[in-house]
Amino acid sequence: MRHRLKDVAERAGVSVKTVSNVVNGYQHVRADTRARVEEAIAALNYRPNLSARNLRKGRTGVIALAVPELDIPYFAELARHVLTAAADHGWTVLIDQTGGGSERERKAASGIGDHMIDGLILSPLALTADHLAALAGLPIVLLGERVDHGPADHGPADHVVVDNVAAAREITAHLIGLGRRRIAAIGSQRTPEGASARLRLAGYTAALTEAGIAYDDRLVAPAPAWHRAGGAAAVRNLLTEGVRPDAVFCFNDTLALGALRALHEVGLRVPEDVAVAGFDDIEDGRFSIPTLTTVAPDKERIARLAVELLAGRLGPDRDSPPRELVTPHHLALRESA
Repeated sequence: MRHRLKDVAERAGVSVKTVSNVVNGYQHVRADTRARVEEAIAALNYRPNLSARNLRKGRTGVIALAVPELDIPYFAELARHVLTAAADHGWTVLIDQTGGGSERERKAASGIGDHMIDGLILSPLALTADHLAALAGLPIVLLGERVDHGPADHGPADHVVVDNVAAAREITAHLIGLGRRRIAAIGSQRTPEGASARLRLAGYTAALTEAGIAYDDRLVAPAPAWHRAGGAAAVRNLLTEGVRPDAVFCFNDTLALGALRALHEVGLRVPEDVAVAGFDDIEDGRFSIPTLTTVAPDKERIARLAVELLAGRLGPDRDSPPRELVTPHHLALRESA
């Protein structure tokens, strides 16, 4: 039997309005009254009717998360954290895959087709500030790199980011600290969608400069897609061209897993012959052989901040200027470097 607000009120000896005030977190309820209501809620195992509440507020109780690829473990793990954080607000999460294309991202930012959603958390690759400015109404929180905009502007939406330049510089500096000097960078991209690649390459280059190591373009290997196959192909191409690195910094962990495989195939030992590092701290890297040294963004914090920003946009912060929050990271040092 599902109990109603009226049942709680009768058990606690208060009005339905008082129970509603307690359930909705209003502060102006006497402590002893609040305690009686909370005791009645627990005794009856009362659960608010979120659908009815959302309907009264003109909301659906559904938000969306749109990411480029669910095949990339980073995005799958991030999605799990978003689901957990959203559940604390009683929200259901609709997940969409954009493929990183501008048209799919614009459609997501317009509201995920015919689905009624209250807001969107979007990890864009191709979307620009102009695209977002042309859209109105749907609260959006962006993840990942800054959408194209001026240096003093936080853009047209709230934004949660990792400092990719600093993180890439730190992991490259770690490899240099191990005595490595011929450090390959795998994952460069020259397309407009390659913002993460450009920032991580900038951090890699900065670490080389700080250590007095000359930048060598032959050690920078492109990867149009950051998949395992791309990492393996990049390593094979380097070796085929006669480039022999003593360390490899891969711009994400899936590239690094592919690199590990390619190095194993040619008999190069990791880390003895070639140290390998990645970026993202996906679970697979903790079980690879050897385990993967990587940059570890705080994915749980990224998700929670994104959900809290969205909650603010649906409530008291709806008219506030957009904010950009930079989340922490650390180096997860394991067996590969």
